[in-house]
Amino acid sequence: MARFELKLPKMGESVAEATITNWLKEVGDKIEADEAVLEIATDKVDSEVPSEVSGVLVEKLFGKDDLIQVGETIAIIETEGEAVETPVQEVPEAAIVHEIEKSVEVAKESVSAPVSFFETDKFFSPLVKNIAKEEGISLAELESIAGSGKEGRVTKDDILNYIKNRGTQPTIVDSLPAKTAESLKVDSPKSSPVQTISPSPVSVNGGDEIVEMDRMRKLISGYMVASLQTSAHVQSFIEVDVTNIVKWRDKVKNAFEKREGEKLTFTPIFMEAVAKALKDYPDMNISVQGDFIIKKKDINLGMAAALSNGNLIVPVIKNADQLNLVGMAKAVNDLGNRAKVGKLKPDDTQGGTYTVTNVGSFGSVFGTPIINQPQVGILALGAIRKVPAVIETPEGDFIGIRQKMFLSHSYDHRVVDGALGGSFVKRVAEYLEAFDVNRDY
Repeated sequence: MARFELKLPKMGESVAEATITNWLKEVGDKIEADEAVLEIATDKVDSEVPSEVSGVLVEKLFGKDDLIQVGETIAIIETEGEAVETPVQEVPEAAIVHEIEKSVEVAKESVSAPVSFFETDKFFSPLVKNIAKEEGISLAELESIAGSGKEGRVTKDDILNYIKNRGTQPTIVDSLPAKTAESLKVDSPKSSPVQTISPSPVSVNGGDEIVEMDRMRKLISGYMVASLQTSAHVQSFIEVDVTNIVKWRDKVKNAFEKREGEKLTFTPIFMEAVAKALKDYPDMNISVQGDFIIKKKDINLGMAAALSNGNLIVPVIKNADQLNLVGMAKAVNDLGNRAKVGKLKPDDTQGGTYTVTNVGSFGSVFGTPIINQPQVGILALGAIRKVPAVIETPEGDFIGIRQKMFLSHSYDHRVVDGALGGSFVKRVAEYLEAFDVNRDY
């Protein structure tokens, strides 16, 4: 039987490593060609690693949360066989064995050890003590409960609420390092299933819950804070009359979809105008690296997109200034659809030179977006609204109903002054207001 080495594939020019977030297959499982074996994450996007061959997974060389390099072997798949016997796993190293035994002892104590409340200075009522004893709650656990009674004392409701939430918490195995936790799952005479308990999220006032951020939210949090600490953010706002655009889209959208097989949204129209404005003002299409300004040759537009879990990702439309409206619509729809279902590739989020975010899709009139480092500007598109407006004509001024929106431009005042930042967003507005209602796609 042949042994195939499953390697971390190349995921883009600027992606050199990834972190394993989840194994979809276990040792001994059958795998079909092109079937996903594991999930990985880069610093921008999550994706799957498929198998190039059919066979049986016989060895995993890395565990969850391990960092691996592009080209590195992740697992071994045995081909040309219906099934193979799972290889015997090696005995853990002495340090890991010690950690396992220690964890098991802690688990046993937390489940069965008699509880004593004489070694604490905190006051607990006899009723609370009896409930703690009956439920096997340790002194450390009892002391960790936030009390809602007088002077912070733990009440009957406090401890019952703690017990109610206690059963849904992860086990001690889950809190161990990946390799140690995996070792606990090995079937061997030295280890047996032990029900373990770890502290639950503490209810700070009897109702609130503490939830750890997921991996992507932690990354986003870090990016946002770092951007504010790096760039001197300043904003310019401008109101735009997009009545002609709204009327033109309403007129052609059905024919566009029938001919091109793509929905025509407002986003590609706005992206087209931004790309034109960046060609007019190339000093907005730059990045900053220390004391140096890097003028970008290509115009690659980032398109901020909300994911189904509430997180944010910014896929990039490469060479956006070279696309006509049909090409822009196809690029916008493709990236947006793949973002929603988690099918973006790592390279899809790399190389952006300027970013656009549509805050209007959530009903916001305008916003003050945070710059996507190391870029120097980001444009927020507000909601399109019908508003009363003054209409200038050769016969005089009139009041009429117009479709208007706000553009909010955040830019880095270290390298972009108000004249450039304001002129750029004004140029975007001019392209939108001068939209040709007789144009083809």
